[in-house]
Amino acid sequence: MSDTYLIGEIGQNHNGSVDIAKLIIDGISRPIEEHLFHLNLKGMDAVKLTKRDLNEELSASQMNQPYNNPNSFGNTYGEHREFLELNDDQHFEIYNYAKAHKLDFIETLCSIGCLSVLNKFTPDYLKVASRDLTNLPLLKALAETKIPIILSTGMAGKKELDEGLNIISKEHNIISILHCVSQYPTEPKNVNLNSINFLQNNYPDYTIGYSDHTIGISTPVAAVAMGAKIIEKHVTLDRRMKGTDQKGSLGPDGLNRMVRDIRLLDLSMGKESIFIEPEVKTAREKLERSIASKRNILEGETIEEKDLHMLSPGNGYKWSERKSLIGKKAAKDIPKNEIIYKDLIL
Repeated sequence: MSDTYLIGEIGQNHNGSVDIAKLIIDGISRPIEEHLFHLNLKGMDAVKLTKRDLNEELSASQMNQPYNNPNSFGNTYGEHREFLELNDDQHFEIYNYAKAHKLDFIETLCSIGCLSVLNKFTPDYLKVASRDLTNLPLLKALAETKIPIILSTGMAGKKELDEGLNIISKEHNIISILHCVSQYPTEPKNVNLNSINFLQNNYPDYTIGYSDHTIGISTPVAAVAMGAKIIEKHVTLDRRMKGTDQKGSLGPDGLNRMVRDIRLLDLSMGKESIFIEPEVKTAREKLERSIASKRNILEGETIEEKDLHMLSPGNGYKWSERKSLIGKKAAKDIPKNEIIYKDLIL
């Protein structure tokens, strides 16, 4: 991947509404402009939804537990989850909407029963949520689809990650691993971006990225600078909306800034070398220094090193070339503090 692959995670921020999901996709697919340099930057690459089968979600006691809080959509946690769940046909409708906006579509499938959605369409990627990395039967079922898989490590150590990779790689090896911390939002002290380096060094056969739950945009931008090839970020219409994930998501303006900064960083990385860019030539000639006269040098006088110092512009002799001047005679009078060009010496 030459550009960072950017995933806008809707998750449950659609609040049970297909129309809200579509409005979020409108924001995700917006073009990104950088006005100073007149750049039209690539927008986000993909949108992600989450699918749950409530028959395979929680224990009966948890599903029936009272759930009364400002973000609740039901009297019990089961009613809350049911309100937020979209059926297969609704996922298919949102899939088609994303495709019409030239976005890839990613599904987080939280149980084997959720694979029913694959009867409607084939996502570009399947995502394994952090909590399901140890759900080895689910990993096996997902891997058997042969669809490329993205793993999040938010609740896993190396042991759990290796076990998951072992299950999936028996079916295919098109796997991406996202460093992740399952704290919503994630405190800075817990982010540990150096895990990206660990994953790059220990899993070189896989694409490494970062799933971000921090507030703001600086952390995902820093992750790209560290080499993350995929960034996943929760997005919403308005961070003030009802819902547990809204406050930790990016609204339209924040999303625009994050995508802009990452795309500019993509352009800025360059190659592992040091060289003079052609666009630097003008600044170099204006600002760099050249050998100049430290005193008035009369025509016919021999130029000595003590007669020289360095001044701008930079289109004359460099100090490393001073032997081309020392011992030579002045072809004409050279005023003090003027650049000594080739035509001024004999």
